[in-house]
Amino acid sequence: MSTVKTSETEERKSGKDLYSYQKGAIDKIFKCFEEAPEDYHLLYQLPTGGGKTVIFSEMVRQYLKHHNKRVAVLTHRVELCKQTSNMLTEFGVKNKVVDSKANLDDQDEYSCFVAMVETLNNRLNDDKLDISDIGLVIIDEAHYNSFTKLFKFFENSFILGVTATPLSSNTKLPMNDNYNELIVGETIEALIENEFLARAETYSYNVGLTSLEIGSNGDYTVKSSDDLYTGTDMLGKLMQAYEERSKGKKTLIFNNGINTSLFVYDTFRRAGYPIMHLDNTATKKERKQILKWFKETPDAILTSVSILTTGFDEPTVDTIILNRATKSLALYYQMIGRGSRILRNKATFTVIDLGNNFHRFGPWGADLDWQKIFHSPNYYLDNLLNDEDIEGNFRYEMPDELRAEFANSKEVYFDIKQTYIDSINNGESSKVVLERSIEHHAKICIENSEDVYDAYALAKMLGDDIDYRIERYTKCISRSTFNFVDWLNNDYRKKLRAYLRDNFDTVFEEIHGRPPEE
Repeated sequence: MSTVKTSETEERKSGKDLYSYQKGAIDKIFKCFEEAPEDYHLLYQLPTGGGKTVIFSEMVRQYLKHHNKRVAVLTHRVELCKQTSNMLTEFGVKNKVVDSKANLDDQDEYSCFVAMVETLNNRLNDDKLDISDIGLVIIDEAHYNSFTKLFKFFENSFILGVTATPLSSNTKLPMNDNYNELIVGETIEALIENEFLARAETYSYNVGLTSLEIGSNGDYTVKSSDDLYTGTDMLGKLMQAYEERSKGKKTLIFNNGINTSLFVYDTFRRAGYPIMHLDNTATKKERKQILKWFKETPDAILTSVSILTTGFDEPTVDTIILNRATKSLALYYQMIGRGSRILRNKATFTVIDLGNNFHRFGPWGADLDWQKIFHSPNYYLDNLLNDEDIEGNFRYEMPDELRAEFANSKEVYFDIKQTYIDSINNGESSKVVLERSIEHHAKICIENSEDVYDAYALAKMLGDDIDYRIERYTKCISRSTFNFVDWLNNDYRKKLRAYLRDNFDTVFEEIHGRPPEE
């Protein structure tokens, strides 16, 4: 892209100059508002970074100008509450934040209230806030189900929910149970093409997730995630991914547990990289200091736990690392969206996926049918690939250093599954699969050796590849007891060494057209 817009605030100038797609969204919503019953529930979808707060702030301004009723804007986090209040003020809307410390004696002086769910619920149950003349209720991040408890208080109000992903955070409470209609806004691809968002360049590293457990909320548990992501293998993979794709860039790392984030912090700090850790136990002062450091440090790394998925806007982020797996489409989009803000000279950003999320949900910004997801959420969820299916499609990729040892080999990958299918179709025993795999391993060892001892040394380096092939084979034949797999691993290594000993000269001459030197 030749020209990248600076920021939404700069483009809007006074806070009232909206983009054409934002004006179009407001027109659609107000048209529905005028034609529908006063208690209608409407849901509006717009990607993270598209300016949902700008749109509903302008809506509040226009609504109050033409209606003799008040407005309530609901959020689920303190940060969003404050940001929303500030944006409304920027649009000339005098508003009152209803928090736990708010004095409501002056509530009659305000036409707009901004409140968190739990606080408002408590105030309404205590009859401390008069909402009898509220005609419009706007719900930010509407896919969270905490808002539904408040609907009983607004039975005669038009409710507008806004979200980037109209898929409920609770599969037992689908959004089409609480909203009558969905209006779909601009797509991520359109926002990228028109230079409102940066384009994501995604690098996915295959991760075995079979040890993870699903909790009552339908997502992976913190404990099982911590167990996996604090291990030496995953910390090493994270460091490798960072050094390959993001070294020296401003990087935001998302984790599922505080323990994992602290391990990440220690790992990067010991390696000499500038890193800080942030979670919800930090004080306001600590959070402010950390975010200030992150903003001002060009190569800063910030490792966090969910706290920055909403209500956080730092356009200078170059890389997002998903150091976790999630079953939540909303969370997947929110995390990646933190890197999509544009700046001068920033048209792209990097995403490193260490949770197979890319395989599960597809690329960020894919052309999803939000109407179908809204109306048939279970159909969408049921058709997502499970972890076993995802991992079943993985290919073993040699690390770069190991691949360099096999530089003379054009192809080092061997497809166990396809070889198994071919053997069955040809009426052969499944044993030929491992025999052909051993022949292939022997060939690439010999291709890169001058004598049999070189070949033995290379064969010893193939441990991970052998383990991968054995694991794929046992899935094909549906036999995976520990003793059987252990025996296969040992037997494979013995047979590979024996094959090299007995066939090195012959295979070497076939490859090079000459016998090995004495």
